[in-house]
Amino acid sequence: MRVVIQQPALPKYRVPVYAELARRPGIDVTVRYDDSAREIASVAPNGFNAEVAPIHSLRIGGRTLRWHPAQVRSATRADADVLILMWDLHYASLPMALLRARMAGVKTVLWGHGYSKTDAAWRAWPRRQVTRAANALLFYNHTIAKRYIEMGVDPQKIFVAPNALDQSPIQSAREHWLGRADQLREFQRRHQLDRGPVILFVSRFDPANRTDLLLHAASRLRHSHPTLRVVLVGKGSDETNLRQLTESLGLGDQVLFPGAIYDELELAPWFLSSTLFCYPVNIGLSLLHAFGYGLPVITSAKLDSHGPEIEALVHGENGLLYRHLDVDALTEAVQSILDDEAFGARLSRAAHQTATGKYSLHAMVDGMEAAIRYCASLQR
Repeated sequence: MRVVIQQPALPKYRVPVYAELARRPGIDVTVRYDDSAREIASVAPNGFNAEVAPIHSLRIGGRTLRWHPAQVRSATRADADVLILMWDLHYASLPMALLRARMAGVKTVLWGHGYSKTDAAWRAWPRRQVTRAANALLFYNHTIAKRYIEMGVDPQKIFVAPNALDQSPIQSAREHWLGRADQLREFQRRHQLDRGPVILFVSRFDPANRTDLLLHAASRLRHSHPTLRVVLVGKGSDETNLRQLTESLGLGDQVLFPGAIYDELELAPWFLSSTLFCYPVNIGLSLLHAFGYGLPVITSAKLDSHGPEIEALVHGENGLLYRHLDVDALTEAVQSILDDEAFGARLSRAAHQTATGKYSLHAMVDGMEAAIRYCASLQR
């Protein structure tokens, strides 16, 4: 069964997903992607077929439209039996690809969020209308999938592939450092993390993530926790503002900026030296990264301010949700973990189980495979 997957890029975290899908019996995978996107760096494929297919962009009335010839070119039986397309109406080539696939007898899967963080009726309507031309819909979480069923979409054509990270390198790095307790303690001593507690943030420094709220909460907590450390790993446009805020709040000796770290073995000791992971708003796969190290996560209770991965966080079970943008509520949430070691340990165990179980790479690929095999059954 020839499966073609159209994507805007081939990021590192997706390579294990496609490789695992290609290992499933009877499925031949080809990914067609653009490798020029600045915001998403592409890497070399490994374990599946891949072709670079440039995307053309056009600015019209303040809106960017994209044309991906690979969408239309792949919609033929000469190329594919099942075609998985990005569910994104910024792609003007999408409707034509769906039409051509239907005429050619190629079965189609729309893969995407199914919603926008800035949703409005005029955006949501065309996104829903295009679903009528597809044979299956593949969502990143069950919450949105259920919403579409409630809107009247045939449940048989709805599938969920919970967005996940490959936990193999995370667990390997975790075990490496846990098996070298002396080296880990030396790392903590060198970076003044040995007295704790430590709050960790790892991501791009983007104003949309509201990392400033974490610094304000830390300022309020330093009196009750004078040895508190905040570690901000990353880089980005908001870095200057965050450094200035750190100084103005008098936190200069309590906040560390190690820079951007991409190697998992180098990241691991920062995670393993931390008490919790705080991502004030707009969290995505970072949630499952932290869970993989057994770190409870604190983030906003406004669920539509996050990526679909937020479904993995269960308040009071593996993390905490605080009242949106409320520094007092964020401070209280952090303090509740810092002040109750047993509570934090329980959240930690559940976080690790979540990342390695229900939201594992295999669970994600199971959902993709189910959608593909459903489409194949329609051909018989």
